[in-house]
Amino acid sequence: MSHISVLRQETIDYLLPHGPVQRAIDGTLGAGGHTQALLDAGVETVLGLDLDVQAIGIAQDVLAPYGERAKIVQASYRTMKQQAALLGWQAVDAILLDLGVSSMQLDTAERGFAFRTDGPLDMRFTPNDGRPSAADIVNNWAADDLADIFRRYGEERYSGRIARAIVEQRPFTRTQQLAETVSRAMPRYDKSGIHPATRVFQALRIAVNDELRVLEETLPIAIDLLVPGGRLAVITFHSLEDRIVKQVFKEASTEIVAPPGMASIQEKAATVDLVTRKPIVPESAEVSENPRSRSSKLRVVQKRA
Repeated sequence: MSHISVLRQETIDYLLPHGPVQRAIDGTLGAGGHTQALLDAGVETVLGLDLDVQAIGIAQDVLAPYGERAKIVQASYRTMKQQAALLGWQAVDAILLDLGVSSMQLDTAERGFAFRTDGPLDMRFTPNDGRPSAADIVNNWAADDLADIFRRYGEERYSGRIARAIVEQRPFTRTQQLAETVSRAMPRYDKSGIHPATRVFQALRIAVNDELRVLEETLPIAIDLLVPGGRLAVITFHSLEDRIVKQVFKEASTEIVAPPGMASIQEKAATVDLVTRKPIVPESAEVSENPRSRSSKLRVVQKRA
């Protein structure tokens, strides 16, 4: 399955409300779909960042016709400020983060993200980067620690019984081996409608790549990097991500003014305005064409002058 960029037109409409701009950053380049859309919309230069070597290779082919207008770098979006500085950019007009795992990653068994196809239990965005893999975690962590990440990062109600089953059945080296153990540990009466291993695999992926902490640390950096009037758009795919984005955007858009005689209250200026008070979600036609878009939400803020 080829990767389809979600909320593609909505993203362009919200990021570029007044037409083309000079500089934009796509912090989650993937196969290059959103960057291509930005360039087609007239953005002069787009800096595309991604940790995934496979994605970088595909994006280079897709974006080759745009020449020097597409700057592609293998790096985490958390380094966007440093990467922009290397181009001589002190500020940019638009920034996009699409936090979904790409179809390429999900559909490539060897990457170890998917439970429907068998592959090595890895889940690192950058394989062999020295950090522990999903296999390292499930084979070495205590049951209580596994249950904690399944509950926190997967919102899995049966985290304890799943963790105990994993400890009893380990070691694990393959994705389907783990998925089958998780499925057997689930109550037969659970009718959530999703594959029993979905939340556990999400939790492991988040833990392996430290995704939520990276997101929380990066959003203020992205806001700081925008020119006045510049926009930051973030597409999330589950409630944990969306909660962080919503909270950071709320704090950044809130102004605190101390009443007269209340010097003890620390004043704070708002740095952004909310462009989307409620998240933008895909139309039914997009969900029909690309079922993986069904849980996506787009939130946008604009930097204050």
